[in-house]
Amino acid sequence: MAERGASEGGSPIETHMPDQLTTLRGVPLFAGLDDEVLRRVLDVAVERVVPAGEVLTRASEEGASMFLILEGTVVIENPGRDPIELGPGEFVGELALLIPEAVRSAWVRARTDLHCLEISGDDFQRLLEDEPRIALTMLRLLARRFWRYLRGA
Repeated sequence: MAERGASEGGSPIETHMPDQLTTLRGVPLFAGLDDEVLRRVLDVAVERVVPAGEVLTRASEEGASMFLILEGTVVIENPGRDPIELGPGEFVGELALLIPEAVRSAWVRARTDLHCLEISGDDFQRLLEDEPRIALTMLRLLARRFWRYLRGA
């Protein structure tokens, strides 16, 4: 897994996150998956360190990747709606990858310094096709997020 930060201009550098498999096992999206599948996720993920204030996604732009938050928080900003804050274990940017004709629906900004995994759209699609349990878990998590949103929680 490579790490990118804003100061590197996106060029990957090798890093070794302490016990990466254990970290992924603690993420609801990947909980219950075997080590082989988790290694495949790590093989396609790019580790990023993002400073507070940096924008991860912009509304109306084409979605090229999704982000899995390992440490820190993001705020989802959508004009006319209350901001939504998400933290460790949550994911963002997936909707524009799940709906072929969709674009990003909101701005996502790092509220704090952020440690996350970025997965490209093509790799994300392959993971979902090869490992349907990820898609089923994502469906449950998105439904819960939507339910909390509707309840104002």
